[in-house]
Amino acid sequence: MNVLNAEVLRVYKCSACEGVVPRYTTLQAREQLEEFQNWKLSNDGDRIYRKWVFSDFCSAFKFMSKVARLAEDKQHHLDLHLVQYRSFSVESYTHAIHGSSENDFILASKIDAIVSG
Repeated sequence: MNVLNAEVLRVYKCSACEGVVPRYTTLQAREQLEEFQNWKLSNDGDRIYRKWVFSDFCSAFKFMSKVARLAEDKQHHLDLHLVQYRSFSVESYTHAIHGSSENDFILASKIDAIVSG
């Protein structure tokens, strides 16, 4: 596996997944995460996630809506969590393979682009 720069991944498109995209090993996911400052790997090594804390509920919800629209557009659906009215987190994994794939990192790079504006 080649580790790709987050900027490069940002222009990639998610591959259609019917359970045939390659699943990253925990080591591959860790290596790819080195390109992402604020994303982490779940304890089981199957998911990547990131958390944000906003100043208020409306700001958190507005950002969550942008992420949801992006995920729907890319047909790569995420687990979204809005808790304690202003804390928002995203968990990404490729459901069809029960683990992470390049698609998760493509989407993470696109979410980071929303953050940076």
